[in-house]
Amino acid sequence: MRVIGGTVRGRRLVAFKGKNIRPTTDRVREALFSTLYSRAGALEGLKVLDIFAGSGALGIEALSRGASTAWFIDSAGQARQTIRENLERCGFVERAQILEGDALKALHSLSGKGPFDLIFMDPPYGQDWATRVLETIDTLELLAKEGLLCLETGVKDPAPQHTGKLKCTDQRRYGSTMLHFFHRGLHE
Repeated sequence: MRVIGGTVRGRRLVAFKGKNIRPTTDRVREALFSTLYSRAGALEGLKVLDIFAGSGALGIEALSRGASTAWFIDSAGQARQTIRENLERCGFVERAQILEGDALKALHSLSGKGPFDLIFMDPPYGQDWATRVLETIDTLELLAKEGLLCLETGVKDPAPQHTGKLKCTDQRRYGSTMLHFFHRGLHE
């Protein structure tokens, strides 16, 4: 696994192994960031949130491409240690925060620290986290008005088309992975 673009392009990232670990492949990350660039342009100065961060590859990719700050949430101690190591490898420690604990509780601790311009969400497949986390993001208004949220799911996992003010505006399939893109409703 490596950083695909930006200031630390080509830098190898540490991954960890375990049950139910499925990092976003380089191919899917490349497609995701190509889509983000076509929709939002450069990521320069954006505030990023990476939920169920795993190795931190998505948030780190955004930092490499110019995001100003990134917050990482993961409940697994091994994941948080891996994120720290990857941030150190890339020189992004000062631009990042790592939160521990359950995603829903961690999101509540971010109240007042948002909104975020770009949110990545890669919950464990088959556990129905997507709806609950999207509801919390909507309730706490963690996605900026012009922001974009990208939800990664397995092709067989359900993903809501809307939750509160969050609306799914695009979906793309890459093998067994689905990417769902959400914006806040246009009429607020």
